[in-house]
Amino acid sequence: MSSWDDDERAALLALLRARPESMTWSRITSEVVDAGSARAVWERFGVPSLFDADAEVFHDTEPEIESAKEDIAAWRSAEFDFITFRDDEYPQQLREVNQFPPFVFVRGTRVPRENAVSVVGSRKASPAAWDTAVDISARLVEAGFTVLSGLASGIDTAAHNTALENGGRTVAVIGNGIRRVYPAANRELQERIAREGMVLSQFWPDSPPAKHTFPMRNATMSAYGIATIVVEAGEHSGARIQARTAVEHGRPVILLDPVVRGTAWGASLRGQPGVFVVDSPRSAVSAVEQIVSGKQQVERLLAAPVS
Repeated sequence: MSSWDDDERAALLALLRARPESMTWSRITSEVVDAGSARAVWERFGVPSLFDADAEVFHDTEPEIESAKEDIAAWRSAEFDFITFRDDEYPQQLREVNQFPPFVFVRGTRVPRENAVSVVGSRKASPAAWDTAVDISARLVEAGFTVLSGLASGIDTAAHNTALENGGRTVAVIGNGIRRVYPAANRELQERIAREGMVLSQFWPDSPPAKHTFPMRNATMSAYGIATIVVEAGEHSGARIQARTAVEHGRPVILLDPVVRGTAWGASLRGQPGVFVVDSPRSAVSAVEQIVSGKQQVERLLAAPVS
């Protein structure tokens, strides 16, 4: 997008850091979308023009903008990419949902509009659920899908490792900054995913994990993927948050039968549009293939000329 330059990127960062009128990041992003310019929003909320000829005014606004520009310049020489929602490289599927991240940091290889499927579940996975996650992930790779997960312990780790061991692509959406590792035990796994797949974060590069970051991570993972498969989850797990968010996003959700039988939230999702209940890894991947096939048919119909 030719009109989106480092002055605009710096103004966006300054807005997100300053949060004028205590605006949320989502509202700031919406304001920038509506205005078509982060600089215009910066000025509208009482900040004088960054390009005012008055030297005193320029001095008043310089620290925030100059600090943001310095960060952007430093990030360009780092081992990750900084991408705002107005940049061409920003994942298009994230723009399709409400409250998309205003920026992302990425390590690894980006694949536009890839068919990624979330495989999520408990951090303290049971042996049976671990085996199920391995089976599902291996079948997804064989069927040509990217395995998407959150780099947590348990089901996430099984999904990522299985994809890599089977020569497939995997993407990790993490709940901390791109320079941080969580959990520490997955440091080597995170590095391997960055080399062979992609690691994505929506937080400042040095941000630690926090209670509020994981629901945000799950929402982004839901938006990035074409479907979410929940292997195992408790009543208050992150997988529950992702499943419900995916339904709100209009993204299909595939629940293994034990999740529906074992949780109230799983049972409440049964029968809702876009929710599939399956009894095996084979049927889970088959549901994904049906979803993709149906989506392709709709796209062909929409692209067909009207006679």
